[in-house]
Amino acid sequence: MASMNNPRVLVVEDETTMRTSIVRALDRAGYTAEGLPDGTGLEDTLDGFRPDLVVLDVMLPGRDGFDLLGIVRDRTDAGIVMVTARDALDDRLRGLDTGADDYVVKPFLLEELTSRIRAVLRRRGRTPTALTVGDLVIDEEAGVATRAGAPLKLTATELRLLRYLAEQRGRTVSKNQILTQVWGYDAYDPNLVEVHLSALRRKLEAHGPRIVHTARGLGYTLRSDG
Repeated sequence: MASMNNPRVLVVEDETTMRTSIVRALDRAGYTAEGLPDGTGLEDTLDGFRPDLVVLDVMLPGRDGFDLLGIVRDRTDAGIVMVTARDALDDRLRGLDTGADDYVVKPFLLEELTSRIRAVLRRRGRTPTALTVGDLVIDEEAGVATRAGAPLKLTATELRLLRYLAEQRGRTVSKNQILTQVWGYDAYDPNLVEVHLSALRRKLEAHGPRIVHTARGLGYTLRSDG
């Protein structure tokens, strides 16, 4: 569950389904997220919401993302990640030269966007303090996790793995997705995931029922309802 103590992310995206999906993914990842369909009222939202980062779609009705980028830069010190369906080098260079911190091209995985956002905020010294899922509390920055109030003795890799599964709670993620997001690559033995998941499960289940479930042939899902 996100709180106002966690980084605030504003998503400006005119596609309703895309905007809603991004906001929900950020909420799951421990951010406090809000969405706007275009630049209408942006100035008031920046002043009231005070985002730590703004996700800006380039192709918006009315004022486009490049116009809004300048407004965000003038009124805040928020990080900026541009999103666009156009893969033109000129667009990316224009965004980065104008003050964007990163650029993501559609279509993209929500995990990729979340990872880019986390990287920009980390460089700016703003990362989620803790992520709570049921009786599980994960604070990757502090390097600790608890279940039902009991500290979990996790390795650094197990902590990253648990954080990723918690961010994607309720969704099934494949071994390759886990390898990419936790280890940073996918061209490796998928058995690596099984070994670490087995160890992580033993530690979690010492303090409660199973919450990491296997979807045979598909991957793994963390569900806090057991």
